[in-house]
Amino acid sequence: MPAIALRSADPQTRARLIDGAVTAALLALLLWQLTTHVLLPGQRPSGPVTYLLALAMVLPFGIHRQKPLVAAAVVLGSLLVYSLAHYGPYPGINAFVLLFAITLHGERRESRAVFAATLLTLTIAIWAQPAAVATASTWFSTFLVATVAGLLGENLRHRRERWTALEERARFVEMEREERVRRAVIEERLRIARELHDVVAHAMSVIAVQSGVGHHVIDTQPEEARRALASIETTSRAALTEMRRLLGVLRQEGEPHAVLTPAPGLADLPVLVAQVNEAGLEVTVTESGEPTEASVPVDLTAYRIVQEALTNALKHGGPAAQVTIAYSPGEVYVEVIDDGHDGQVRARPANAIGHGLIGMRERVAVFQGDLVAGPRPGGGFRVAAHLPLRPVQL
Repeated sequence: MPAIALRSADPQTRARLIDGAVTAALLALLLWQLTTHVLLPGQRPSGPVTYLLALAMVLPFGIHRQKPLVAAAVVLGSLLVYSLAHYGPYPGINAFVLLFAITLHGERRESRAVFAATLLTLTIAIWAQPAAVATASTWFSTFLVATVAGLLGENLRHRRERWTALEERARFVEMEREERVRRAVIEERLRIARELHDVVAHAMSVIAVQSGVGHHVIDTQPEEARRALASIETTSRAALTEMRRLLGVLRQEGEPHAVLTPAPGLADLPVLVAQVNEAGLEVTVTESGEPTEASVPVDLTAYRIVQEALTNALKHGGPAAQVTIAYSPGEVYVEVIDDGHDGQVRARPANAIGHGLIGMRERVAVFQGDLVAGPRPGGGFRVAAHLPLRPVQL
């Protein structure tokens, strides 16, 4: 429970809790040493002053983040007085821990000053110890531990700064990606508005004109009226097909890589692939068969399937995707697969079979094609569609 509470606390509270715990541990250790230490020749027994100095050597650790130089001055000064008074035991661990903490959390200029002051204080403290206490190994081990504490704190601070920079960069990239998505959604809405105008306005204009012609000539020129009705039928069927496609697009929440052309097709895949590559997904395209001219709605639907599949791969899969376009007599086959995260089957949200896949299924159903979409056995996701090259008459 304490570990969970520590992880869930805000950074300032977490820092205060850690500093408090370290201070309490150091104080408990020093008090235990003072009560159990066997005096060596030349050392003085503990008294009230000893315990006051013990508090002064430990408690400033709690403010080392806010006032590192003040904390170091109090701790090292108390250590120096403690050593010159020949109290036992030798409390060097407090100086080592403080040096490590200031080097980790303070500025580099402050940490260097504290390191030099610590070495100087320890030199005087060891020199002032009775002969039975200070030996050659004491000098060596003290300076070695002090150096290791400083270097370890410096190394950890450098790593923490590097991770902070990486996290900041990741946040910036995420904000940039969200901005691109927002702009792309606006562009897609504009493109849909243009398509609606082109399809609906043109179709309604033709129907209005032809119906007017048919109304005027139905009694005198029945053949002309019949041609007008045939034109109305053809135009309304084409408009209905386009309207179904546009409604499928409108059901989506937004496609991050929309293109402002009235009707993009498979010929525009290089632009789409370049955009996705720039967003961080490595895409390869393989084409086979002899490209055959398809109707604009079919070509646009094939393009939209690739676009939606790559968008989903960019959001949930990666780091690479493969697009396959295969032409055969009468149909075009479109397949998009991605590798998933670390080779695992991609975990999709509860609404994964939502607007994107529903829109693709409805577009393919307009042309009586086939669509298969789902996780791959080896990991990742696969979208595959068979589309007739000509729209099916309704």
